[in-house]
Amino acid sequence: MTTQTVSPKKLDAEALSLDSVSLWQITRRRLLRRKSSVVGMVILAILILIALTAQWLAPYSPTLSMLDADPPQKVEKRSSPCIYALGCPKDQPQHIMGTDGNLRDEFSRMLYGARLSLMIGFSTVTFAIIIGTVLGALGGYFGGWIDNVIMRVMDVLLAFPSLLLAIAIVTVIGPGLINALLAIGIVSIPAYARVVRGSVLSVREMDYVSATRALGGNTFEILFKRILPNALTPLIVQGTLGIASAILDAAALSFLGLGAQPPTPEWGSMLGAERNQVFTAPHLVFYPGLAIMLTVLAFNLLGDGLRDALDPRLAHTS
Repeated sequence: MTTQTVSPKKLDAEALSLDSVSLWQITRRRLLRRKSSVVGMVILAILILIALTAQWLAPYSPTLSMLDADPPQKVEKRSSPCIYALGCPKDQPQHIMGTDGNLRDEFSRMLYGARLSLMIGFSTVTFAIIIGTVLGALGGYFGGWIDNVIMRVMDVLLAFPSLLLAIAIVTVIGPGLINALLAIGIVSIPAYARVVRGSVLSVREMDYVSATRALGGNTFEILFKRILPNALTPLIVQGTLGIASAILDAAALSFLGLGAQPPTPEWGSMLGAERNQVFTAPHLVFYPGLAIMLTVLAFNLLGDGLRDALDPRLAHTS
């Protein structure tokens, strides 16, 4: 009778794989158990689907006037929604959400606005997470004057309200969508830097980190392979909530004329362009405002669900 020996490395890898699978299964179960997070995921899935299929769903160009359509259409400015299925006369062109002050189809602009808003949220948060992670990790690991310099700069940024600081930055570098994204990314960096720094400070003296250091591990290996993986959980939660804040800040900058410029179909700029028509054409204010509210709500619900699902103090096994 022969006995098969298994190397310790293989056993460790299998155990780690089983632990990871179990952890993610528990997290998914706990996330799906919360009705609020499920609602957030459903809304977010619909928004992503709309963003990916906007070019096929939109009946008209989001930037061209109906006078430039093929064939040209004679419509009034800020016309009310016209839907044939709801009794709109067939002799009028169908516009599900009406037209804006420049004779553009509001429904098409809303669809493309979903794509732009999601791009704004993900790109700004990605930029802020990358810069914030590097700064927080360096400050927490090395400490001393490096930590003091980085954290004092973060404290200065946190001393100002984020939206006011973003407005100041855009005012200096000039209005525009790219500049607005850069400004929102800059004001979001301190939140992620502080999260990563706290995680690094809590685990840099742990036994497995000391063992790696004693075995000759370099700074890069210790910091990015041993310490930073422990910061992924709070970063995921903070990033999900940060996307909602970024979309809201971008909409506010566009509303003030500092973000996306006409004729870019962005919900904030659409809302700002028609803000004086709230009584004469309320649908042009209602639809962009509702879209912004639902998008922010979806990310907030998902972020709250992830925070509860990934909280180690609430973790349990059946």
